[in-house]
Amino acid sequence: MATRPTTHWRETIATEAAEVAAGTTDVAILPDLFPEALLNDTDAVLAAFEVEVAALTQPTDEAVLATVQHVVLALNGVNEAHDESAYETDERERLCLYIDEVLTEHGIDVAALAERRGLTRYEITDEWRDW
Repeated sequence: MATRPTTHWRETIATEAAEVAAGTTDVAILPDLFPEALLNDTDAVLAAFEVEVAALTQPTDEAVLATVQHVVLALNGVNEAHDESAYETDERERLCLYIDEVLTEHGIDVAALAERRGLTRYEITDEWRDW
């Protein structure tokens, strides 16, 4: 099952907090990079995406891409609400991989869909993505 990027981010924050508590690092910076509001907002978007993908029965390319568009636009909104700096390179890559994994887990051949559109599987979010 695809693991939400927010799960990884929370685990990283917890690891850093443990290091601070153990005295192996001096300062915790990750709570500033991943504030709880950002994590909660991102989780809400990803949960809605999961529901939307699960509801696709006999999905057409258009229906799948509409679902991708919905999640990307919602993540754009989260990014905008967090001063246009919610997702850096690593976060963007994790989000795109998560979208791909969720689609794949629901039987969608992302590579084939992308190829039919003249894209690579890693470009299916690009048309709408601002983050």
